[in-house]
Amino acid sequence: LILRLATRMSLVFWGEKYTMPVHGIAHYNFRLERQLMEEVRAFYEKVVGLVLGPRPPFQSFGYWLYANGCDVLHLSEELPDDKRRTGSDLTFDHVALEASSWPQHVALLEAAGVAFSQEFVPATGRRQLFFRDPVGNGVELIFPVGEG
Repeated sequence: LILRLATRMSLVFWGEKYTMPVHGIAHYNFRLERQLMEEVRAFYEKVVGLVLGPRPPFQSFGYWLYANGCDVLHLSEELPDDKRRTGSDLTFDHVALEASSWPQHVALLEAAGVAFSQEFVPATGRRQLFFRDPVGNGVELIFPVGEG
């Protein structure tokens, strides 16, 4: 998995300019009640292809899911006083994950009964699959040139 964000933010604070480099996306996190967390974990393992891996011994329950040896999705148990809405009806639209094996992903989505759309990125030759996870978050799988 390759996630890159090449940008530099500059901040002027009390007349002095500070440069704050951003090197990439470390991970994204869903906070869910435990039963729903199990369903989401299974979906990202079986349908998306992420791998369950080690997680530090935090006080809260949760999972870390990995792609290519990097923890990219953290699942954390929702606290009783911090109930969350499911879905991505706010400004978050989707997360994009680098993938390969286009035909296998299409077959897996179809076998799992997951509705998806396919797109072609003009000028780049890359293919994309878009779908929603069990709680409504958008997921994009983007494939190298020549796949699909």
